Amino acid sequence: MGALRRIDETFVGRRRSPTSIKVEASQLRMFLRSIGEDQPIFHDLEVARAAGFRGIPIPATYLFCLHMLSAKEPYELYRDIGIELGRLLHGEQSFTYRAQVCVGDVLTFEAEISDVVDKKNGAMTLVSQTIRVKNQDEQHVADMVLNTIVLNPGCENAA
Repeated sequence: MGALRRIDETFVGRRRSPTSIKVEASQLRMFLRSIGEDQPIFHDLEVARAAGFRGIPIPATYLFCLHMLSAKEPYELYRDIGIELGRLLHGEQSFTYRAQVCVGDVLTFEAEISDVVDKKNGAMTLVSQTIRVKNQDEQHVADMVLNTIVLNPGCENAA
């Protein structure tokens, strides 16, 4: 096995190929069941419209699932820069919505590495991705920030 590759600030600006997915009602229902979400606004079109939505909206965090589902290879960006998947940990995610996202929309995700910061004396590296989300009308509907932790070689001995 070759030497494990470290990620550094030279990877800032690296992009993943854009990916797209249609927001399907059946997939949304599975997600809603898995998180125990039973609010009528997410299940009933008439309730959603009465609340001012043009269709059944998605819960904020479902955007992360759609991003992962949209890619044939969700970890393409990390593989392309030589990071082994076994060294990745999910850090945190944040969402900024700019417009409604509803069932039936077709979303396109454009991901870019926006920051790379070493932590714990180099034992790990925090990699931030900024993801711009557009709908079928090219409307900018959301931004996501995904923080992933990359465990670096020898991290088990670091402070």
